[in-house]
Amino acid sequence: MGDLASALKRTLEDAFGHVRLRGEISGFRGQHGSGHAYFSLKDGNARIDAVVWKGTFNRLRQRPQEGLEVVATGRITTFPGKSSYQIVIETLEPAGIGAWMALLEERKRVLAAEGLFAAERKRPIPYLPRVVGVVTSPTGAVIRDILHRLEDRFARPVLVWPVRVQGEGAAEEIAAAIRGFNALAPGGPIPRPDVLIVARGGGSIEDLWAFNEECVVRAASDSAIPLISAVGHETDTTLIDFVSDRRAPTPTGAAEMAVPVRADLVAELVDLGRRQREAVTRRLDRERSDLRALVRAMPDVDTFLAGKRQRLDLAEARLGPALAGNARVYRLRMAGIVERFARHPPTLALATARGRLSRVGDRPEAALRHHAARKGEALAYLGRRLVVARDGTLGRVRAEQVRSRERLGALQARLIQAGTRSIERRADRLAGLAGLLGSLSYRAVLARGYALVRDRDGTPIRAAAEASRHMTLEFADGTVAVGMPDTGDATEGSPPGAPPVKAPSSRKASAKKPAARKSTPTETSPEIATIGPATRQGSLFDL
Repeated sequence: MGDLASALKRTLEDAFGHVRLRGEISGFRGQHGSGHAYFSLKDGNARIDAVVWKGTFNRLRQRPQEGLEVVATGRITTFPGKSSYQIVIETLEPAGIGAWMALLEERKRVLAAEGLFAAERKRPIPYLPRVVGVVTSPTGAVIRDILHRLEDRFARPVLVWPVRVQGEGAAEEIAAAIRGFNALAPGGPIPRPDVLIVARGGGSIEDLWAFNEECVVRAASDSAIPLISAVGHETDTTLIDFVSDRRAPTPTGAAEMAVPVRADLVAELVDLGRRQREAVTRRLDRERSDLRALVRAMPDVDTFLAGKRQRLDLAEARLGPALAGNARVYRLRMAGIVERFARHPPTLALATARGRLSRVGDRPEAALRHHAARKGEALAYLGRRLVVARDGTLGRVRAEQVRSRERLGALQARLIQAGTRSIERRADRLAGLAGLLGSLSYRAVLARGYALVRDRDGTPIRAAAEASRHMTLEFADGTVAVGMPDTGDATEGSPPGAPPVKAPSSRKASAKKPAARKSTPTETSPEIATIGPATRQGSLFDL
């Protein structure tokens, strides 16, 4: 077995020797304790393990970084302990940001533009939650670290939602767990957590990629429960760290953020109780001292009431003379009123008023009649003015009616004249059109000695080839029926001495007969075969 591994190693090293590879660094966690560095190079199709020995690592101009796309030069060899092949890197040059990091940065930029990473969206973590919810793998060391740390600090009930933290489907399970905790009803049979911890141990960028998926980031953003992210080690950063309310460097740190230390709380409560008792004691002592000082400053009852009693005695001594003086004043005032009534008794004032009333007599009635007479005269004057105004208005209206009738008569005469002139102009135009119609009618042609030849159906005959045995000749003063013997010669139907009929050159002898059409005096035939004194027959438009 060792011989086979050695043979494979020699074959691979001899066949490839030095190679140059371009790929993305994955799984780099710094130098090992021995000083060597181990990681992988990958692209979209393959992955190869890589190692940089301690002496080579110190000479590298470009140190390896997670997610960095590089061009590596080295030897291909095998590692018999793992039955795998690897590249031993001798030189390392940067080739650009890796595909994973480029995708991560693009997704981070899009989500940040939506405001999911805004600081104002962050919520405070409850100081002492009643229930802690944890989303992580149930079999890893992460859950044990969290439970152990919670037990050391302040034991709280913990609800674990088991999920896969890497691989296919892990992102969907993590998002479903976050939404599932938020869907729990407060006060239900399953208590709803007051804080959530989403945790995972360290790993390469592809191992942690589930926490960079958009569904996980959006589920954490929509969570109504405050969320602490504890993914990877302190140097690992995923998108859930930006959207969570708090980011912990490790899962243990997340447990420390979730709950306080119970011993510190007990000590703080004891200290607060002691301080409260001391504050109450000091307040009671101060109030007691103030009360003693007030009691010492307060006078006795006799001293306090001595002045009041003296003022009461003086008021009692002054009350009798004041009442007697007040009675004398009112008695003098009443005597003055009685004396005024004696000098001016009410009966005298009543008699004086009756005398004034008798002197007035019938003067109000006369004044009323005089006022009514003045109003009547004014009303009569207004009536006369209204009559004059009415007569003037009626006169103006009658004059306006006369003027309107005169204008109406003049307009009527102008209208009759205009109508007569219009009728005359139209009659002249009609006569001109009638003359034009007569000059253009085919009957005017017939009046000059021509005749229109029709077949038995009344259809005009335009060519000799269309002649039949039974025809009619239409003259200006009537119609005559004629016959032609059936000799087979198209020209035998012509009367003796008549010139032969020549078909127009623009028509073919085999043309079909047009549909029958009755001619009216107002129509003109486009082509008319005629018989007359002229030696040439054809279309009337040849004239």
